[in-house]
Amino acid sequence: MAIVSAYEQVFNRVDFSSEPLAFQEFEACTFKACNFSKQDLSRVNFIECDFIECELSMCKFMNTGFKDISFDRCKLLGLYFNDCNSLLLGFKFKKCHLNLCTFQGVSLKKTIFHECTLEEVDFTEADLSEAAFDRCDLHKSIFQQAILTKTDFRTAVNFNIDPDSNRIRNARFAPDNLVGLLKKYGLKIE
Repeated sequence: MAIVSAYEQVFNRVDFSSEPLAFQEFEACTFKACNFSKQDLSRVNFIECDFIECELSMCKFMNTGFKDISFDRCKLLGLYFNDCNSLLLGFKFKKCHLNLCTFQGVSLKKTIFHECTLEEVDFTEADLSEAAFDRCDLHKSIFQQAILTKTDFRTAVNFNIDPDSNRIRNARFAPDNLVGLLKKYGLKIE
């Protein structure tokens, strides 16, 4: 069966939430203010696509491919990125809401999170080597057995990372946010 593809198309204010997608693969496409909410995107591939001000909350990502994807000002709540196709995975996030998402065991090497809200996100066993959390809120996010080698947390806030439960060699922190590494000790830093 042939794969039905869309190439270099612009989708503006399209509501994809109510019916199945007409395409199985989107390459070099732009989605502006589109609604994918609660859509089953399983086995759909997105390659070098831009999502701008889109709603993707509660979508299903079973074996979904996201290669070289940019999310800008998108709402991405309650998503299981760990269900995606790990061979087609690469993101940039700018000013997105990623609350209640799961990246458990996902390779996010060199991923940029810029001015994002990442509350209660599960990064258990994720590889965040050389990733950056630039001005991100990580309130109640979980970092357990994560690889945080050279990860940049200098401008991140509200994180709680146990250095004994994660690999944090050469991770970058600012003096102001070191309290996020010491919470487990119950210290009063004044």
